Amino acid sequence: MKKGIHPAYKTIDVVQTDGTIFQTRSCYKGERMVLEIDSKSHPFFTGKNMLLDTAGRVDRFKKRFEKTQAIKDKSKK
Repeated sequence: MKKGIHPAYKTIDVVQTDGTIFQTRSCYKGERMVLEIDSKSHPFFTGKNMLLDTAGRVDRFKKRFEKTQAIKDKSKK
């Protein structure tokens, strides 16, 4: 392998959302990685899925869908 082209591969601490700390080896630049989300807090793994309607996206979709259905119904007549 060529010298000087590979990133530093070192041991770092990874802090999970519940405060659990484990060590792993990584090319991460810092000595400590703090996770904002992990398998203990992600809705996919916890089963607590929440549907968030941000800025009325669902309402906008429903309006577009109704408009499309009206056009289809009109063209059938």
